[in-house]
Amino acid sequence: MRVLLLGASGTIGLATARALMQQGHQLVCFLRKPLASTARADKPGFLTELRGAELRYGDPCSLESLQQDAFCNEPFDAVVSCLASRTGTPQDAWAVDYQAHLFALEAAKAVGVRQFVLLSAICVQKPLLAFQKAKLAFESALIESGMKYSIVRPTAFFKSLAGQLARVQKGKPFLIFGDGRLTACKPISDDDLGDFIAGCLTDSNKHNQILPIGGPGPAITPRDQGEFLFRQLGKPVQFKSVPVGLLDFIIGVLDVLGKISSKAADKAELARIGRYYATESMLVWNADLNRYDAEATPSHGQQTLFDAYATWLEGKAAPERREHAVF
Repeated sequence: MRVLLLGASGTIGLATARALMQQGHQLVCFLRKPLASTARADKPGFLTELRGAELRYGDPCSLESLQQDAFCNEPFDAVVSCLASRTGTPQDAWAVDYQAHLFALEAAKAVGVRQFVLLSAICVQKPLLAFQKAKLAFESALIESGMKYSIVRPTAFFKSLAGQLARVQKGKPFLIFGDGRLTACKPISDDDLGDFIAGCLTDSNKHNQILPIGGPGPAITPRDQGEFLFRQLGKPVQFKSVPVGLLDFIIGVLDVLGKISSKAADKAELARIGRYYATESMLVWNADLNRYDAEATPSHGQQTLFDAYATWLEGKAAPERREHAVF
């Protein structure tokens, strides 16, 4: 198939690009114009990994650029989007997670695209945050568009759970909220998720579906993560509990300041994002049981988070965490 990929510069987007090419698709990647002159483009292996794909540059938040610089009035079979807001703040979320995707959908329809695969997030099941509501709004627009769709809602990414490696290696305690068992997830690696996303193009069972997906193995808690790291390093187990109430206090202060400062308002939203991930599991929500359900959360792939931890502790660099890092 001839595929236009949005968001190829992110770690998930790059893994998806690799998978699409491995599966034999003709790939065009649409990248932000500034990328050509940024450090990201110069990093060893980035452009090498996209060798075999056609690279086009422009502004994914502009309908005109999508039409002229991405699609170029040429036929495509499908659009795959791994594009996401960088911060999750309201202005950014509605501009990227919603509006940019609406523009992409409009431009895709104009050249006869019949299929759209969207990378979303499992946390939209309980939408309390701006970026979740923006993602849901586009999900609804895509479903109602009449185009064949696959909406992929992954659980936690490995990169989001890599932040405490250095702390533990330095002998510092592993930070948890409560007893470390408030939440659980089934993390999925970049490559396994990229393979799953690419497979949505040709697997009819994934068409016109919302697809929650996690990695292999049982659900794990933050306490499980910490215990594994200490065990691998041969260090005594040390946890430091952070009260959720501390986050509530910070949010309250920033909300007050946010009435006079847009920067404080954005920081309040980031604090709310942190609180959400501290208290909500990244698993399928079972409405009948009124709880998160690990058994109902599908698995895909081969690599577990603990496999990745072991590799990183042996000296291989942990992945870039970027704006959506959560410890």
